[in-house]
Amino acid sequence: SGETVMYAPGLGQPDEQILQWMRKADTLLVDGTVWHDDEMLRCEVGTRTGQEMGHLAQSGPGGMIDVLDTMPARRKILIHINNTNPILNEDSPERAVLARHGIEVSFDGMHLDMEVPS
Repeated sequence: SGETVMYAPGLGQPDEQILQWMRKADTLLVDGTVWHDDEMLRCEVGTRTGQEMGHLAQSGPGGMIDVLDTMPARRKILIHINNTNPILNEDSPERAVLARHGIEVSFDGMHLDMEVPS
């Protein structure tokens, strides 16, 4: 189909080179590990922040939502989601924020159709 995909399951603060690759992709499959940088600490399941583990939080200034808002990709899909992340709850306010930004949340068995829409 000629469609391009960028797959980045562990994406900390993207540098200009990574951002250039992201701008070229028709579909982005990017790191959705944590909503808040300190989520693992808040949930008392870890001792490091998302950034310390190499993951960019979705929320907050300069977070993944802000990054994805600048991308022209047809589909923007979060992958590699930690079980503490509230976006796993389809009825959560955080999931609604993603929907307003046109960002999808991956799920087991998800199928990507790479046909160019007509």
